[in-house]
Amino acid sequence: MKNLPERRAKWIRLRVSIMLLLLLVGVGTVVRRAWELQVEAASPLAKMAEEQHQLSLRLAPKRGTIYDRNGAELAVSVEVDSVWANPRLLKKQGATPAAVTAQLRSVLPALDAKRIHQRLSSDRYFVWIRRHITPRQAAAIKQLKLPGVAMSKEARRFYPNRELASHLLGFANVDGKGIEGLELALEDRLRGRIESTAATRDRHGSVVFSEEFLDDRATQGEDIVLSLDKSIQHRAEQELAYAVQHYEARAGSVVVMDPHNGDVLAMANYPSYNPNDPGESPPANRRNRAVTDRFEPGSTVKMFTVASALESGAIRPNQRIDCGQGLLQIGEFIIHDTHKWGRLTPTEILVHSSNIGISRIGLSMGKARMFRSLRRYGFGEKTDVGLPGEAQGILRHYSKWYDMDAATVPFGQGMSATAIQLAVATSAIANGGKLLKPVLIKRVQSARGELLEENKTELRRVAVAGWAANRVARMLKEVASEEGTGVEAAIDGYEVAGKTGTAQKADYIAGGYARNKWIASFAGFVPANNPRLAIVVVIDEPTVEHTGGTVAAPVFRRVKLAALHHLGVPSDGRSKTLLAAHKGAKRKDTRQDTDMLPGIIPASYLKSNNASSTLQEQTTVPYLIGKSARAAIVMTYRSNLELTLSGSGVVSSQQPQAGALVVPGSRLQVELAEPDYVKTGQGG
Repeated sequence: MKNLPERRAKWIRLRVSIMLLLLLVGVGTVVRRAWELQVEAASPLAKMAEEQHQLSLRLAPKRGTIYDRNGAELAVSVEVDSVWANPRLLKKQGATPAAVTAQLRSVLPALDAKRIHQRLSSDRYFVWIRRHITPRQAAAIKQLKLPGVAMSKEARRFYPNRELASHLLGFANVDGKGIEGLELALEDRLRGRIESTAATRDRHGSVVFSEEFLDDRATQGEDIVLSLDKSIQHRAEQELAYAVQHYEARAGSVVVMDPHNGDVLAMANYPSYNPNDPGESPPANRRNRAVTDRFEPGSTVKMFTVASALESGAIRPNQRIDCGQGLLQIGEFIIHDTHKWGRLTPTEILVHSSNIGISRIGLSMGKARMFRSLRRYGFGEKTDVGLPGEAQGILRHYSKWYDMDAATVPFGQGMSATAIQLAVATSAIANGGKLLKPVLIKRVQSARGELLEENKTELRRVAVAGWAANRVARMLKEVASEEGTGVEAAIDGYEVAGKTGTAQKADYIAGGYARNKWIASFAGFVPANNPRLAIVVVIDEPTVEHTGGTVAAPVFRRVKLAALHHLGVPSDGRSKTLLAAHKGAKRKDTRQDTDMLPGIIPASYLKSNNASSTLQEQTTVPYLIGKSARAAIVMTYRSNLELTLSGSGVVSSQQPQAGALVVPGSRLQVELAEPDYVKTGQGG
């Protein structure tokens, strides 16, 4: 019995020892695990923890703005709402993807229900629902208070003038990346720098920004100021669209340049598209034909041939050249003229557009000299205007010319060019022989307005001697006379120098030339004695008429008249009166010559010609200057007119002017601007 307490004491000591051992093992395990967590795995675990509640967001910068030469906005970036969802949070709050999808489609009916349902059913923290929605749609979605659905601000590219200069500007996609035109060519400058900033997430995964904010201007893209003039661009597009539709043509282009500094003042193409919604137009409508489409320039090349021939001494200014009574045989081929001409001077050859006369001039120069002279004008090489997809045209080396090529290239067949090439070459005749690089981007500036780059006039080379260019310029004035093929380009008050072109289109399938497909063109400059504008008009496949003098010259006339008035160029008072020309048999274009919009007929013309009785009922344009946008809308509505507004504030200018007689239903163009006291910061 005595050993019983001893055995019990031993058992207690054993149990205590076991407990202590287990406790030591437990403490050792905890210490070991703590060592692993705090020392061995400290860095990766800290990184994991940071990733769970902190993240680095890449902030997309605001794209730079594109302006015209006068500061008018052509492409801007605006903040819009985009809808996204957190599928994990949606599930935690007990919402079903099907129910949320149905509610979203009640506001955004164009959503793909199947695709959105799949996204909401995923195990992700973030999925896009719809990007770039309207303010009304954003407000409606906020009212729904959907679990796991939120909105964030994004920059969206917006083109306030819709189709204006759309081919030149191009467009950016939903991610703000340039796709075509200048948006693509200047992507690196417009998009700015992508910056990162630290942010935190709450327990639900929602993003909470830190108190550190980035300077928005530090990441914003650079602003671009173009040489383009919005008003001239608008008129060029307007007149081009009218001509293409009126003559049932396939397409067309107009390029307007300042011949003395190379500034591109307008580059119009038709058909057009709205860069705010480019997917609504076929890809062909988005092509900048003025730089991408090659065509045989036809008789417009004759002015360059004559200038080079004069410079080289191959012909004399008053030399009479045998035009063969309308026929010239080259091997097995025969070149025809539209009329049977005998011996003509170089001026008369240009006036009557004699193919045979120009062929003889070109043949007298020889293949090598003819080829080199055209290359000096820039044919066969890109102008480097800075737009994607520019074609260089085709001018084969003279060693590959056949005898027929030596006879046809001088009048623009057997070669090809683009509208911008032809405009640059025409500018060389206008400015005294200097071939300039076309300037489209005038300057680049930072978001703070600091000048980063400025493009000035760049002389590429001398295309022809100044005296020869000036002599041809005087000859070209006769082309727009009553005897010339370009009489449709003439207008009261300004002398015109230019050349028509009518060329058959090449048939690349059957070979040779298509019988009923033509390119009608006109290239010229004005005023002839002191050129301010060089203009090229190209109409592709007109069907109602096909000659350059009938189809393209009237477009030249109306564009240059509006542009000269816009630039404030005074009349030289040397040309014949417009109304007399209108009554002549030569002028076939019946559209009125005014600096107003289509459908407008000047009251002075009606009174002087007693034409009011033969025209439909007229209405008077109201005076809108100084009126608010609302008042302008009401006044034009009461006058049975349509209205296009641009800008904000009160009416600063209107076109047509108040008091003009117009056809009911005509459209008025109205510019809005802030009142002076707002601009200067004065007043309340």
